[in-house]
Amino acid sequence: MRAADPITKIKAIKLGSLLGALLSLSVGVGLYVSTARAIENDAQTRFMHMARNVQGILDGRINTYANLLRGTASLFLANERVTREQFRSYVAGLDLPEQFPGVQSINFAHYLTDAERDEFEARVLQNIDGRGRNARIMPPGRRAEYTVLSFVEPGKNWMERVGFDIFAKPRGAGVLGHSRDTGELLATGAPVKDGSAVLGLAMRLPVYRVPGPLQTVSQRRAAYLGTVGIGFSVGSLAQGVLDNMPKNATRLVISGMAPFDEPRGPGGYRRTVFFDNRPGMLRDEKAEFRALLPVGIVGRGWDIDFTVTKRSLYSELDSALPWVAMLAGTISVALLYALFQTLSSSRRRAIGLAEEMTGELRASEAKLQKTNENLRRLAAHAENIKESERKRIAREIHDDLGQNLLALRIEVDLLASRTDKQHPELHARARWMLEQIDGTIKSVRQIINDLRPHVLDLGLTAAVDWQIAEFQRRTGLDCELVSHNHDLHVSDRCATTLFRILQESLTNVSRHARATKVRVELAVDSESISMTVSDNGIGLTKAGGQKPGSFGLVGIEERVRIMGGKCVITSLPNAGTAVRVSLPATANLLSVGYAPTPPSSLHPAFDNL
Repeated sequence: MRAADPITKIKAIKLGSLLGALLSLSVGVGLYVSTARAIENDAQTRFMHMARNVQGILDGRINTYANLLRGTASLFLANERVTREQFRSYVAGLDLPEQFPGVQSINFAHYLTDAERDEFEARVLQNIDGRGRNARIMPPGRRAEYTVLSFVEPGKNWMERVGFDIFAKPRGAGVLGHSRDTGELLATGAPVKDGSAVLGLAMRLPVYRVPGPLQTVSQRRAAYLGTVGIGFSVGSLAQGVLDNMPKNATRLVISGMAPFDEPRGPGGYRRTVFFDNRPGMLRDEKAEFRALLPVGIVGRGWDIDFTVTKRSLYSELDSALPWVAMLAGTISVALLYALFQTLSSSRRRAIGLAEEMTGELRASEAKLQKTNENLRRLAAHAENIKESERKRIAREIHDDLGQNLLALRIEVDLLASRTDKQHPELHARARWMLEQIDGTIKSVRQIINDLRPHVLDLGLTAAVDWQIAEFQRRTGLDCELVSHNHDLHVSDRCATTLFRILQESLTNVSRHARATKVRVELAVDSESISMTVSDNGIGLTKAGGQKPGSFGLVGIEERVRIMGGKCVITSLPNAGTAVRVSLPATANLLSVGYAPTPPSSLHPAFDNL
């Protein structure tokens, strides 16, 4: 048995070392995989930004072409009888090679019926090149309606197309008819050819007579003049898009649904490649990023196939970082495992110490929470005592001092009226005393209102309306009360709380907000009574209400918290501040009346003094 103990220990050490090595290697491999994925995801994000950038550039250029098309259409809106020379001058003024290098041609196709054909050929298709060359409508044959390509500029390479009826083929008639009936910009993806060479794509826009209603299909058909179109080079469209991309690693393919004609059938649409900067390049889905994105504003499915090899987006650090992470993870876990083995003997003691510290922390947290609750209850009790004392003092001043001052004023007024002519000096003295008594009555009234306005006994709505009127009279600010014609009668505690919050909010507005307008809204529903005070001032500063000695907003939040309500304060720089408080309606709402017109006088006895 004694010989077996060392062997057992050696086996345990070997097993622990093997487990540590396996754990370290597993973590290292995991870090390698996660780091490689993170680098690939980062490269994928950068690739998508590149793809979106390419898409945005192409969309912007196509939008430019569409705006050019709309500008050309306005030429025919201003004058239905545009001549060939006017159209040629207009296109020459656009300076296409410099301003729109991708545009190969601009053309207009007149719409006409068979009854107008002969007159149209004699008027429009004569002397099409300025040298006496005439054209006829092609293909030959009489049809009920035509859309004849009349003007094409620059006309050097396109003169043979003048007179061609693009409405003749069923496929063209269907597409042009849809554009005419809807007013939509048409981009069919039809290749623009010069002989056998594909130069680019075409876009067309219907032109209508104006003014005139264009709300229905029949109205648009009646006002249809023709269609204006442009042919543009896809190579020029994509020129410069890939200048800042990794060279020899980026491929851009622009394709779309292009029409084709069958020798013995109606034809149709098939996907056609319009541009490929690296034709014949073999694809490797695992070694490249790929994005398929739509481009253009209308049409039949133009899109871009954008690919970039992954390696071109990795730096040298990106390639080495997974191996560094694997090495660091393996060494770190091995060291941590060795440390764990060393400290395993003290594990129980550490756990016990942690449990003891956790218990003490929870006990301290409970004591702190209890202390906070006691402080909040003490603050609520102190607030109730203060409001009760204010109410008592205000009532005593009103009942005692107010009545005495009123009686004294009556006596002095009587004395002044009896000494008006007989004793001028005594009369003047009595009038002076009367003014002093009136001033004293106003001061007493102000003191009473500061302590606790009696208007609170008339309901919350009346008290808020009175306070707003006093604030507007004192500050001159534009004030608005929105009460939804509700006359709210709430508990005395709730009314006092909301009234004090209103006073504090209005005080903050007058002192700090630099506002010109204040809005107070009272609302009630089945669950809460809410009040919102908002202004159009400068808003709260970064310090907010946290200045030393400043307890305005803190006091508002604490009052609402004591009542079991919620307080939300929102503010934006130079956009004002809004203080919204809501209190539970269950224990505070007594009744809700309808008051279309707020009372104009709340203290008739004092107002007459």
